[in-house]
Amino acid sequence: MKVKDCMCNDVCCVKPETTVSEVAKLMGQYHVGSIPICDNQNCLCGIVTDRDILLRTVACNKNANTTPISEVMTTNVCSCTQNDEISNAQNKMSENQIRRLPVCDESNHVIGILTLGNLSQNDQQIGTQEVCQTLGNICNCNQNAQNAQ
Repeated sequence: MKVKDCMCNDVCCVKPETTVSEVAKLMGQYHVGSIPICDNQNCLCGIVTDRDILLRTVACNKNANTTPISEVMTTNVCSCTQNDEISNAQNKMSENQIRRLPVCDESNHVIGILTLGNLSQNDQQIGTQEVCQTLGNICNCNQNAQNAQ
């Protein structure tokens, strides 16, 4: 199965100068936990999660109305392509412990996003065991269980 077969095609992206407050409102409006950040050429340059906003803005007493998202976004972004095998995307998610993986075209333009939710909705095709293993790896549950023994 390819990433394009289960990714979400409808992705809201913002520019680096967008304020944290505006991004948070978009997250609420679209019911999402992350938003890719794209530069002026519409290339992926960062990603921000609701947790990033909490820890890097609220907890640091930054003004969400004036702070640009570029100050709190993650810049070392893992991504995949729509033609990647799901297993490869799952490996990236597991190795980097990320729940959301931007999907980019050959020019690094965001064309979709692959989430744990997408994987679970397609567990019959992907394999329930594989989806559970990915979730365990992302949450570091497997390592914690081994350490407890």
